[in-house]
Amino acid sequence: MTVLALTDNETAWVITLVVGLVVALVVWGLLEALRRTVNQVERSVNDVWTMGKRVAGNTQTTHLLATTKARGVELHEELQEHLPERSAG
Repeated sequence: MTVLALTDNETAWVITLVVGLVVALVVWGLLEALRRTVNQVERSVNDVWTMGKRVAGNTQTTHLLATTKARGVELHEELQEHLPERSAG
């Protein structure tokens, strides 16, 4: 069996490479977590945007409700004028 003897300089290089690999793996893990979080936030923002557009679409004519009510009252009054009077007897 051959034993590989490393000098102090080679040992330092090996330690540096191992530490670099560990740091690279940690950075990769953090970036992956960030990517997933960004995707989740993007989906949530898209959902909120879609719901906002739906609410806006459903409420875009609410300012006309007062006019609609007034026209309805006018129509009711006009119909009352044209209906034959009901006798009480």
